[in-house]
Amino acid sequence: MGSSPVDIITLDNFEAKMPGWDPASPSHLYALVDMGSNGIRFTISDLSPPRARLLKCIYRERAAISLFDALNSAESGGALVFPAETIKLVSQTLARFRAIAVDDYGVPPAQVTVFATEAMRRAQNAVAMLEAIQLEAPDLVVHILAPQVETLFGSVGARSGFVDVKGLFLDLGGGSVQMTYMDTYAAAKGPVQASDPVGYEAAAALAGESLPFGAARLIKVLDTADAEVQAAEKSKLHNGMGEAFETLRTRFPSLAATVAAAQEAGSLTKHNEHNGSAGIDVYLCGGGFRGYGSMLMHNDAIQPYPIPAIGAYTVSGELFGRTKEMLKINKHFDGKIFGMSKRRRAQFPAIVAVVEALVAAVPRIRSVTFCAGGNREGALMMKLPRKIRESNPLASIHASEAPSTASAQGQQAEVQEAVLKTLLSAFPANLGFAGTTTIFGLDLGPLYASHIWDRTGQDSEANAAAALHDAVTRSPGSPGLTHLARAVLGLTLCARWGANLAPIDQRLHQNLRALVDAADPDATFWADYMGAVTAALTRLVTTWPRNQGVVDDHIRFQVTTQSGKKLQIFLDMLVSEKAARGIDTQDLVGLFKGLGKQKDKKVIVTVGRLG
Repeated sequence: MGSSPVDIITLDNFEAKMPGWDPASPSHLYALVDMGSNGIRFTISDLSPPRARLLKCIYRERAAISLFDALNSAESGGALVFPAETIKLVSQTLARFRAIAVDDYGVPPAQVTVFATEAMRRAQNAVAMLEAIQLEAPDLVVHILAPQVETLFGSVGARSGFVDVKGLFLDLGGGSVQMTYMDTYAAAKGPVQASDPVGYEAAAALAGESLPFGAARLIKVLDTADAEVQAAEKSKLHNGMGEAFETLRTRFPSLAATVAAAQEAGSLTKHNEHNGSAGIDVYLCGGGFRGYGSMLMHNDAIQPYPIPAIGAYTVSGELFGRTKEMLKINKHFDGKIFGMSKRRRAQFPAIVAVVEALVAAVPRIRSVTFCAGGNREGALMMKLPRKIRESNPLASIHASEAPSTASAQGQQAEVQEAVLKTLLSAFPANLGFAGTTTIFGLDLGPLYASHIWDRTGQDSEANAAAALHDAVTRSPGSPGLTHLARAVLGLTLCARWGANLAPIDQRLHQNLRALVDAADPDATFWADYMGAVTAALTRLVTTWPRNQGVVDDHIRFQVTTQSGKKLQIFLDMLVSEKAARGIDTQDLVGLFKGLGKQKDKKVIVTVGRLG
């Protein structure tokens, strides 16, 4: 590090200074310590190929040390310095984390990374902190992130949970809030501008803005300053947020086009009301915004209920803007609120101030997604080659859960394609499922296909319940498995087993259906329909097919539709004589009985002979 322990990480040098990922490395364990302003987070992650894209965390711990509070404590005497007690505690904590990583888990010392953000950037005695850490753990290097790198890691970390994204990204920590924009769809077509050779992640970091209005920093003003100072700080926050948004709108053509489309649709309103499909999508990460999301979940008036602590979840822009309701809950509710510590609740007025500035700055917010990822995930993602970063994380999940029999035969992909092709043939071709809230539209097909023959030795009722609970608890934080994806996957697999549920499971079933209905009123019908089609397929093909020809040899689907007061779907199942032996064909028709309750759709099923 030279004569000074201060090591500033910038966009120009972060690839050289922070350990990269090598598929040939003898160890793919990486330890990260994020010295945030509100707490110090430590994780160990397994980036073993071919599942590196999942960023699997195998150990996680958080030290409740607020560097921002320490920096502004009475012991500092008004100067921006860390007290000696804090320096000692932090250095010993990092030494402990280092020992867990290297001694207990076997992480190579070169693959342990420590980075710090706003509080360390501002501290006048940051060097003293770094020297104390070196004494306790001589081989630890603390990287202080430049604001642009913090924006990079935060936005890429939030983005890591999705296949593709297009929207604003904000990260609210204790000392600052970052705003930027990403559009992976436009990035796939080429650089943001013809003269811009950098990737979309670096473009987002360069164009982004870091504002000094973190929750811990702002609440100090709101709690201690007079009304005039409070008003002045809120005005700076609103102006800064508005200027940041305008900079991004000018910089990114697809954002400008989204704003223009909303204006053309007549959906720009004074109060960001939910009207039509036009509008701007927002992705949020960081402890402050997660706290706001927890408060939204707690509001009994909000339906449907998200799945607590699992992956990302989305609310409408209108719901997001109900800040006064959230403040009332925080003020008057005396019990424990899931996901909210006492410290976070004390900071909640500051969090709301940031939310209100965001709502005021963005012309119309269509949806807001609370993301599971943050700096940790962003730092890990940026270690990976672009090809892996841009890969579909659902494919990695599927690869880790693929049926062992198919893998042994080396025919996984071919059989999977045959199964999905047969299932898709039961759907009306003229409807189109690209981008819909279905197994096909959400790119869940391979993952769904790999589980439709699971637990065939168990009762259907037990399997229906297991499908719902597996969707909720499966691989917490797995990239790609948003709340909506989990709900659709769980409901469809539940329908595959008949959805005959005990009362204790019916509430979860109802809430998942409400969540899906809120996104797409037709989605639950297609989940039930897909489940019934799958049940018919698995009645005739009783285990994972040995080869791709087995499915076609047993069953095929033909479908036509007729429009009217109801959409009538005529499904003809063609079954081979061998596969149908000993089966009452009316039992196959009965699998679709529950679909007749739909107000705007009717399914008519017939069974014929194949060949």
